Amino acid sequence: MRVLIKQAIVVSADSPFNGQTKDIFIEDGMIASIADNITENYDQLIQHKGLHVSIGWMDSFANFCDPGFEYRESFETGAAAAAAGGFTDIMIIPNTSPAIYTKSQVEYVVQKSSLTGVTIHPIGAVTKNAGGKELAEMYDMANSGAIAFSDGLQSIQDGGLLLKALLYLKTIGATVIQLPDDKSIGSNGLMNEGIISTQLGLPGKPAMSEELMVARDIKLANYAEGRLHFTGISSAKSLDYIKEAKTSGINITCSVTPYHLYFCDEDLQQYDTNLKVNPPLRTGADREALLEGLLDGTIDFIASHHNPQNYDNKVCEFEYAKNGMIGLESLFGVLGSVINNAKNLPVNDWPIEKLIYCLSIAPRKLFGITVPELKEGAKATLTLFDPAAEYIFDEKYIRSKSKNSAFVGKQLKGKVIGIVNGNKIHLN
Repeated sequence: MRVLIKQAIVVSADSPFNGQTKDIFIEDGMIASIADNITENYDQLIQHKGLHVSIGWMDSFANFCDPGFEYRESFETGAAAAAAGGFTDIMIIPNTSPAIYTKSQVEYVVQKSSLTGVTIHPIGAVTKNAGGKELAEMYDMANSGAIAFSDGLQSIQDGGLLLKALLYLKTIGATVIQLPDDKSIGSNGLMNEGIISTQLGLPGKPAMSEELMVARDIKLANYAEGRLHFTGISSAKSLDYIKEAKTSGINITCSVTPYHLYFCDEDLQQYDTNLKVNPPLRTGADREALLEGLLDGTIDFIASHHNPQNYDNKVCEFEYAKNGMIGLESLFGVLGSVINNAKNLPVNDWPIEKLIYCLSIAPRKLFGITVPELKEGAKATLTLFDPAAEYIFDEKYIRSKSKNSAFVGKQLKGKVIGIVNGNKIHLN
């Protein structure tokens, strides 16, 4: 397959072509040449107004539901959603049935990945069946292809167990991913506890349920000298704790979801079940603090928290709806909209290179994955996009088997054109 990408602006801080408009010629999945005007014969031409190209993006927290919940998502539909969102690499959480907690289950994911157009990286469960009771065989899973460890949507409640995991994984240099949520606090909460929850008559979940666990786990990581990553941070106070820990030299990183940057608890006044997520949407002040944290580097990157739910789990009373929202296809447009619409924040000088760094290089560096190169002779691992395109996000853009997105009908800024991942090409 011979592919010619025509007149694309290169966005890659490590590339000598950064900021330049170039043709890129790909042959048999490898970048054969990069030049001002390439006239080689091609099998496929990629040409688009406003076309930009970067190394392929990577997501660090997505649920593909396979095995066990294929009626919500499968490897095939999940990979299609990822490709539509511009992702060449995806890390998937272990909350399947059975959970990904043995080497054979990790190998199943690796094998399935080879059949899709994206590279799927399994996250192994820290505990057996992600049940939070007994450590799983993480060393065996690491040898089989698990690149990080987490109980995914089930945060690790037992501090002693998490400490053992951090100490154990320190020997192999692996990272624990924790979704901070103390389930003993606000266990019946349906949304953030505050003025809005009182007005809506819904039981609230206080931000303290997240903040206490963040504070505890920072101390555990410091004691163990292990590597800990918080995902789905939603509270300004949690961010303060993380910033202080980083300043103290503790090996802590964190990520935020696109929907915590876009929505707040005030958006729940129509009882939209697609906005029922965990951690819940916090206040407008929390949302602004999260954006500031992204801009100043306290937040290391963005994670989709793509969590498909079938129709019956969302089209029901708010009380009975399941947590979760899909987010791969809309992520880039959401971030562009958030940055474009930010008020009283220093975003005008925040270049596209910084956003692309958060989407591509930062997660790979954290989890020890080789960063692709945008140069001649390298494997073609590329994302094609137009950061200036504005459009209404519609269900027609969704490739996921589930449609539980609160962004349908929203105007977004930044459109993905497609991906090239070796010999595999996906164009929207």
